[in-house]
Amino acid sequence: MGQKVGPIRVVIDMNVLVSCLLFGGQPGKLRSLWAAGRIVPLVSKETTAEFIRVLTYPKFRLTTAVINMLIEDELLPHAEVVDITENADGVCRDLHDDKFLALAASGSANYLITGDQDLLVIQKYKNTDIVTVAEMLRLVLRSGR
Repeated sequence: MGQKVGPIRVVIDMNVLVSCLLFGGQPGKLRSLWAAGRIVPLVSKETTAEFIRVLTYPKFRLTTAVINMLIEDELLPHAEVVDITENADGVCRDLHDDKFLALAASGSANYLITGDQDLLVIQKYKNTDIVTVAEMLRLVLRSGR
Protein backbone atom coordinates (compact mmCIF):
# COMPACT_ATOMS: atom_id res chain seq x y z
CA MET A 1 0.00 0.00 0.00
CA GLY A 2 1.15 3.53 -0.71
CA GLN A 3 2.17 5.92 1.99
CA LYS A 4 -0.49 8.45 2.93
CA VAL A 5 0.46 11.95 1.87
CA GLY A 6 -0.50 14.63 4.37
CA PRO A 7 -1.32 18.26 3.75
CA ILE A 8 1.31 20.62 2.42
CA ARG A 9 2.98 22.49 5.28
CA VAL A 10 3.17 26.22 4.56
CA VAL A 11 4.29 29.46 6.12
CA ILE A 12 2.27 32.43 4.86
CA ASP A 13 3.95 35.81 5.12
CA MET A 14 2.10 38.69 6.73
CA ASN A 15 0.95 40.58 3.63
CA VAL A 16 -0.42 37.42 2.02
CA LEU A 17 -2.14 36.34 5.24
CA VAL A 18 -3.79 39.74 5.70
CA SER A 19 -4.92 39.74 2.06
CA CYS A 20 -6.19 36.17 2.42
CA LEU A 21 -8.34 36.90 5.45
CA LEU A 22 -9.46 40.46 4.74
CA PHE A 23 -9.66 40.85 0.98
CA GLY A 24 -9.99 37.43 -0.65
CA GLY A 25 -8.93 37.41 -4.28
CA GLN A 26 -6.20 34.98 -5.24
CA PRO A 27 -4.72 34.91 -1.69
CA GLY A 28 -8.21 34.11 -0.39
CA LYS A 29 -8.04 30.76 -2.18
CA LEU A 30 -5.45 29.70 0.42
CA ARG A 31 -8.19 29.91 3.04
CA SER A 32 -10.27 27.37 1.10
CA LEU A 33 -7.25 25.08 0.85
CA TRP A 34 -6.57 25.08 4.58
CA ALA A 35 -10.28 24.67 5.37
CA ALA A 36 -10.26 21.59 3.11
CA GLY A 37 -7.14 20.23 4.83
CA ARG A 38 -5.01 20.45 1.69
CA ILE A 39 -2.52 22.84 3.28
CA VAL A 40 -1.71 23.48 6.92
CA PRO A 41 -0.50 26.99 7.79
CA LEU A 42 2.29 27.11 10.33
CA VAL A 43 2.31 29.92 12.89
CA SER A 44 4.50 30.85 15.84
CA LYS A 45 4.07 33.15 18.80
CA GLU A 46 6.13 35.74 16.92
CA THR A 47 4.16 35.62 13.67
CA THR A 48 0.82 35.56 15.48
CA ALA A 49 1.83 38.61 17.55
CA GLU A 50 2.76 40.43 14.34
CA PHE A 51 -0.55 39.42 12.73
CA ILE A 52 -2.47 40.87 15.69
CA ARG A 53 -0.38 44.06 15.56
CA VAL A 54 -0.99 44.49 11.81
CA LEU A 55 -4.74 43.88 12.16
CA THR A 56 -4.95 46.76 14.64
CA TYR A 57 -3.71 49.26 12.03
CA PRO A 58 -6.28 52.07 11.77
CA LYS A 59 -6.57 51.60 7.98
CA PHE A 60 -8.29 48.24 8.52
CA ARG A 61 -10.85 49.61 11.01
CA LEU A 62 -11.28 46.24 12.70
CA THR A 63 -12.80 45.84 16.13
CA THR A 64 -11.18 43.66 18.77
CA ALA A 65 -14.03 41.18 18.32
CA VAL A 66 -13.37 40.88 14.57
CA ILE A 67 -9.62 40.49 15.12
CA ASN A 68 -10.26 37.75 17.68
CA MET A 69 -12.69 36.01 15.30
CA LEU A 70 -10.15 36.08 12.45
CA ILE A 71 -7.51 34.51 14.65
CA GLU A 72 -9.57 32.13 16.78
CA ASP A 73 -12.15 31.00 14.20
CA GLU A 74 -10.53 31.42 10.79
CA LEU A 75 -6.82 30.76 11.31
CA LEU A 76 -5.90 28.86 14.47
CA PRO A 77 -8.32 25.91 14.08
CA HIS A 78 -6.55 25.07 10.82
CA ALA A 79 -2.99 26.03 11.79
CA GLU A 80 -0.17 24.27 13.56
CA VAL A 81 1.57 26.30 16.24
CA VAL A 82 5.33 25.78 16.01
CA ASP A 83 7.97 26.51 18.62
CA ILE A 84 10.90 28.29 17.00
CA THR A 85 14.00 26.11 17.29
CA GLU A 86 15.95 27.39 14.27
CA ASN A 87 17.74 30.71 14.04
CA ALA A 88 17.48 32.58 10.73
CA ASP A 89 18.86 35.93 11.91
CA GLY A 90 20.50 37.82 9.07
CA VAL A 91 19.38 35.47 6.29
CA CYS A 92 16.99 37.89 4.60
CA ARG A 93 17.99 41.37 3.49
CA ASP A 94 14.89 42.61 5.38
CA LEU A 95 15.61 41.47 8.91
CA HIS A 96 11.89 41.64 9.80
CA ASP A 97 11.32 38.69 7.45
CA ASP A 98 13.79 36.37 9.20
CA LYS A 99 11.02 35.23 11.57
CA PHE A 100 9.18 33.62 8.64
CA LEU A 101 12.33 31.75 7.58
CA ALA A 102 12.90 30.59 11.18
CA LEU A 103 9.29 29.39 11.33
CA ALA A 104 9.65 27.56 8.02
CA ALA A 105 12.82 25.78 9.17
CA SER A 106 11.49 25.03 12.67
CA GLY A 107 8.20 23.67 11.34
CA SER A 108 9.61 21.72 8.38
CA ALA A 109 7.50 23.77 5.97
CA ASN A 110 7.33 22.65 2.38
CA TYR A 111 6.69 26.20 1.18
CA LEU A 112 6.85 29.80 2.31
CA ILE A 113 4.19 31.78 0.44
CA THR A 114 4.98 35.44 -0.16
CA GLY A 115 4.83 38.34 -2.55
CA ASP A 116 7.83 39.99 -0.89
CA GLN A 117 10.84 40.28 -3.19
CA ASP A 118 13.18 40.21 -0.17
CA LEU A 119 12.01 36.64 0.46
CA LEU A 120 11.38 35.55 -3.14
CA VAL A 121 14.96 36.33 -4.13
CA ILE A 122 16.16 33.65 -1.66
CA GLN A 123 14.12 31.00 -3.58
CA LYS A 124 14.84 28.22 -1.06
CA TYR A 125 15.76 28.22 2.62
CA LYS A 126 16.91 24.88 3.98
CA ASN A 127 14.13 22.49 2.83
CA THR A 128 11.51 25.20 2.18
CA ASP A 129 10.78 26.53 -1.30
CA ILE A 130 9.78 30.19 -1.38
CA VAL A 131 6.90 30.80 -3.80
CA THR A 132 4.20 33.29 -4.75
CA VAL A 133 0.50 32.67 -4.15
CA ALA A 134 0.00 31.86 -7.84
CA GLU A 135 2.84 29.33 -7.78
CA MET A 136 1.43 27.72 -4.64
CA LEU A 137 -2.04 27.39 -6.16
CA ARG A 138 -0.55 25.72 -9.27
CA LEU A 139 1.50 23.34 -7.12
CA VAL A 140 -1.51 22.29 -5.05
CA LEU A 141 -3.61 21.67 -8.14
CA ARG A 142 -0.80 19.67 -9.73
CA SER A 143 -0.08 17.60 -6.59
CA GLY A 144 -3.67 16.49 -6.12
CA ARG A 145 -3.31 16.91 -2.35
